[in-house]
Amino acid sequence: MLQVVSPRREPAPTPELNPRRGRAESIYHALLREHGGTPGQIDELARAASRSWLADRLEAAADLESDLPDDPRALADWLEEGNRRVGAQYREYLAERQAGAPRRYFSCRSHALHFLRGVAPTKLVDGAWLYGLLGRAEDPDYAALIRIYLEELGEGSPDKNHVVLYRKLLDANGCEHFADQLRDEHYVQGALQLSLAHHAADFLPEVIGFNLGYEQLPLHLLISAYELSELGIDPYYFTLHVTVDNAATGHARKAVDGLLNALPRLADPRAFYRRVAAGYKLNGLGAGTTDVIEGFDLERELVAVLADKAAIGAALHSDYCRIGGRLVSDWLSEPGSLPAFLAALESNGWIRRGQDPQNSRFWQLIQSERAPMFGVFNRYEQQLIHDWIVAEPREQAGAGERRTPRRFRPPPAAAAPGSVSAGVPPRARSLVEVVRRETAGDADDFDGERAALRERLLAAPDRRAAMATARELMSPANHHSAVGLAATRVFSRLFDEAC
Repeated sequence: MLQVVSPRREPAPTPELNPRRGRAESIYHALLREHGGTPGQIDELARAASRSWLADRLEAAADLESDLPDDPRALADWLEEGNRRVGAQYREYLAERQAGAPRRYFSCRSHALHFLRGVAPTKLVDGAWLYGLLGRAEDPDYAALIRIYLEELGEGSPDKNHVVLYRKLLDANGCEHFADQLRDEHYVQGALQLSLAHHAADFLPEVIGFNLGYEQLPLHLLISAYELSELGIDPYYFTLHVTVDNAATGHARKAVDGLLNALPRLADPRAFYRRVAAGYKLNGLGAGTTDVIEGFDLERELVAVLADKAAIGAALHSDYCRIGGRLVSDWLSEPGSLPAFLAALESNGWIRRGQDPQNSRFWQLIQSERAPMFGVFNRYEQQLIHDWIVAEPREQAGAGERRTPRRFRPPPAAAAPGSVSAGVPPRARSLVEVVRRETAGDADDFDGERAALRERLLAAPDRRAAMATARELMSPANHHSAVGLAATRVFSRLFDEAC
C-alpha cells in the first residue's frame, strides 16, 4: 500500500475543543469560528487541534484501498476510464428504471430530505480544502487549482456559489435545522476539508490528492439528481456538479492538471506523489453519500422527532386528551413509550396507515393554518409523518416503490460563472474600475460592509494588496456572505487578468 511520506514530527494528542461534541464536529465548528472576528483567522487552539487531528486521519486512511495509478503520467487514462465506467453504470441504472425498477436510493420524499440533512456539514463547506492556495495566485503552477476554488465559490455570483445554493436547498425543504440529528461521522468530511484549508502550507500534496479524489464524477451524484427530481426536490445543486466536474474541461480535468503542474522539478516527485495518494484516500473517511442514504429508517426518524417534541410538549397537553386509556402528556413524558404511542394512535383510529393522510385525524391536527397543532412540526417533520402514514404497516424503509419514472433532464448549461464581464477585455479595466464595479451598492445600514470593503480595496497600493484584502473574506466561513461574494468577484476579476 502507498504510505505517507512526511517530514513532520509525530502529532501531539488533539486538544479538546468542546467536550459535548465529537472530535470531528468540534473541529468543524471551531474552524468556522474566526478568531477575534478577523476574517480568515482561527485561534491557536483550533489550529493545533485540527492539525493534529488531520495527521491522525491520514494515518487512519493509510490502509484504505485506492484505485489511483502508481505513476502520475497514467492519470489522464485513469480519468478517462473512470468517466467511462460511471457513464456505463448510469446507463444501466436508467435502463433498469425504464424497465420498472424502483428507486435505488430514496424510498420516499422524507428519505431524500434525510439525505440532504445528513450530507449538509460537507456541502456547507464545499470547496473549502483549496482555500489555502489563494495566497499563491501569482504562481502559474497553482492556477488550475485556484480556478477550481473560485468556481466552487461561483466567482462571487450567489446563483453559482455552491454553499449559497445548498443553503437555499435546505431552507426550501425545511431542512435547515439538522445539527441535533447528526452523529460525529457526518462531520468528518467537512472537518477534513476545513483542516486542509487552514494547513495547506504543511499538507500541500495531501490537499492536491484530496481534491483529485473529490472532483471525480461519482455514480451516486447522477442517481441522486435523478431521484431528487422524481420526488419534486430541485436537483440543481447536484446537476451543477455533474457539469462543472466533467472530465473534459471541468474540475476533474483541472484536478489532474493541477497535480501535474505542482509535481516537484528538483525535489523527489515520487515522495510528493505518495503524499498525494495519502490525501486522495481521505475521501474514504466518515459518512459518505451512500452511508447516509442507507442509514435511513422511517419509523426511527419519526420516533426521534417525537422525542424531540416531547421534551416541551409533554407539559402542554390538556388532562382530558387521552389515547389508548393514557393521557397524551403521560405518553410524551416517557420517551421509551413513543413507539407504543404511535401504535396506540393507529389502533384507536387517529392514524390510518396506508391511506391518504387526510383520512387521519392526527394529520388534520397538524396540517393547515387553523389546525390546533399548526407550527409544531416543520416541513421536514411533516414529510416524515406524511410518509409514515402513507406507508403500509411494517413496510421496510428503503424498499423503494415501483413507478414509471419521469424522465430527468439536467438544466441547460448556464453561462460561465462570473460572466457579467463577458466581452470586456480582461486588461481593459483598472483596479479602481474593478473594485467599483464588483462592490457597487448603497452605503446604508444594509450595505455597510460592502461599502467598507470597497474603501479598503480602493486604499490598496496595488493589485496584489487588493487581492490579499479580498482573500481574507473568501474563507470557508465568509465567502457565501454578501461581502464575501463581493470580495470573490474582485479577486476573480484580478486573477483572470493576471493569468
